[in-house]
Amino acid sequence: MSDEASILATLGRLAAAFNAHDIDAIMQFFADDCSLDLPRGPDPHGRRYIGRDAVRRGLMTRFETTPDVHYGEIESFASGNTGMSKWLLTGTTPAGEKVRVRGCDFYTFRDGKVVRKDSYWKIVD
Repeated sequence: MSDEASILATLGRLAAAFNAHDIDAIMQFFADDCSLDLPRGPDPHGRRYIGRDAVRRGLMTRFETTPDVHYGEIESFASGNTGMSKWLLTGTTPAGEKVRVRGCDFYTFRDGKVVRKDSYWKIVD
């Protein structure tokens, strides 16, 4: 299987792990020296988490702020060592507010593992 085909397959399994809310399964895809940039935060790149433990904590915020989060309408692409997934995120906040927003994630891979996940989403007014 080509690297790009492998990345596409990995993105599919990663999306399934996110939709299962299985943080242990999600983290199996990440390298020890991984990083995560969330869309919101104090810097132009959002909030950055570096290293497996920090990335795990950062990813858990999605399940805490939207406990029933679901990624649907997923389209994935790969080129070289980069993968990209577009999606429609839906869910409900603990306060009962409905969330429905389009976004995308850019992934950088090394040796079959995610070394960087950079997330973006639309601002819904």
